[in-house]
Amino acid sequence: MRVIGLAGWSGAGKTTLIVKLIPLLRARGLSVSTLKHAHHAFDVDRPGKDSFLHREAGAAEVLVASVKRWALMHELRAEQEPSLAGLLRHLSPVDLVLVEGYKQDAHAKIEIHRAANAKPLLYPNDPSIKAFVSDGALSLPSHLPQAHLDDAEAIADFCLEFSRPLEETICLLAQEARA
Repeated sequence: MRVIGLAGWSGAGKTTLIVKLIPLLRARGLSVSTLKHAHHAFDVDRPGKDSFLHREAGAAEVLVASVKRWALMHELRAEQEPSLAGLLRHLSPVDLVLVEGYKQDAHAKIEIHRAANAKPLLYPNDPSIKAFVSDGALSLPSHLPQAHLDDAEAIADFCLEFSRPLEETICLLAQEARA
């Protein structure tokens, strides 16, 4: 299992890109999972549904299963937000995990940048950025691999080239947490 992050500011096109990358990577014979960070409270359940009522009543976890899928919801209540390393440990084995967000963490990342956002670059302040993707031309060091935001095939190549093994990623994240 290997891990690569796609990091950038909100509105850069990370989700749109991931939706393009998943079928490309699957066509190359890889199994792919994603892990996305949300900066706000979110709900995958709807009020009135049994699983919602279970959580609302105080269940720590609710697992919902059907013939098509299963989902596990874990309520944090007063617990701290889980770390990226902790969340990665919950995933079932796949060939590649695409991490959306977690731009402050030390895992290998590809920076996604949209010029119209007028946001500062994460690179060079983040040494874990291994490649750069943008919708415009920027003057970056030549050693940093670059691709256009519309070149999903090249970005898929970056994902494979710069992804790191799960255990290596978890060790990096643990070192960062201790620092």
